[in-house]
Amino acid sequence: MSGCGAAQTSDDPPTIGFLAQNTSRDFSREMSEGFQAGVSIAGGVRAEVTGPDTHDGLKQVELLRDLATRAKGGIGVSAVAPELMAEPVAQVIGQGIPVMAVAGGQVAPGSGVKLMIENDGFELGKVLADATADRLPPDAAGKVVIGSNSPGMPALDRRALGMRARLAERLPKLQVIGPLDTGRDLTTNLATWQRLADANQDALALLGAGDVDAINLATVHAEKNATWLAAAFSIDPKALQGVKEGHLFATISAEHFLKGAVAGWMLAQHAKSGRSLPEGWFVAPGLLVQASNVDEIIHRQSGEATRLEAARPQIDALTANSLKYLRPLDQAR
Repeated sequence: MSGCGAAQTSDDPPTIGFLAQNTSRDFSREMSEGFQAGVSIAGGVRAEVTGPDTHDGLKQVELLRDLATRAKGGIGVSAVAPELMAEPVAQVIGQGIPVMAVAGGQVAPGSGVKLMIENDGFELGKVLADATADRLPPDAAGKVVIGSNSPGMPALDRRALGMRARLAERLPKLQVIGPLDTGRDLTTNLATWQRLADANQDALALLGAGDVDAINLATVHAEKNATWLAAAFSIDPKALQGVKEGHLFATISAEHFLKGAVAGWMLAQHAKSGRSLPEGWFVAPGLLVQASNVDEIIHRQSGEATRLEAARPQIDALTANSLKYLRPLDQAR
């Protein structure tokens, strides 16, 4: 994490910033590291990354206002609660500081934000559902339980909707339950999945929409020597190990490092040269991780250098022609 304590002079490089959802969870740290990597690739600016210790929307508002006193070149915001951030973000934009949304699933009306870098969560949900359906008979008629560790968060809600829609399409005889609230706290989430596994021992699959879900589904599957399928959304080391050991048949990476890197590169280019920021929903790719590629992803995730080496071709491709990846912002709602 870097910043500038003293006031900038006209000879200083501009400062940009990134406000993370938190500093404790794997996905959020990935995004922050990606932002720094994108800034380094672009060069010519200073960067400051901050965020609350845990999911805390009010603390994010406080940190945004503080960050805006220094990061005059632009700020990327990964909001815990986009609606809560709308007015504070609008105030920052009113000061002439560009703000882009990075993940979070949507841009809240009234925020004034014109660019969001985020996956298509609905499509990623369909990818996970397809991977599930491919492992079940075409006439499968049992139960599938979907859980979400953060219901109400747009990105996860869209993943769950995508899973439900594709499962209904591929396997119409299934009984799809959920999404059920599995809890954001790691301990609570584990206990919830244990209860759901006990209550649905005949389930064909237990699927999670979030990162904590992935970690704990792998644990519960191993504890119970389960025969049901398990999958979710995370490349936390424990989730990847779960795939390697066969306790998760798949997990999806939302490629948070890549999203952060694209945001850092775009803001840096804008701050140092006035290069225009695109407007709309920049649809970032995701990645299905299974037994066939899990070793490659474990290696990729082993350090910042290996993450950047793997991501660099994608960063270059995504930033070379941003218009190719843009959709209207209102399609994200």
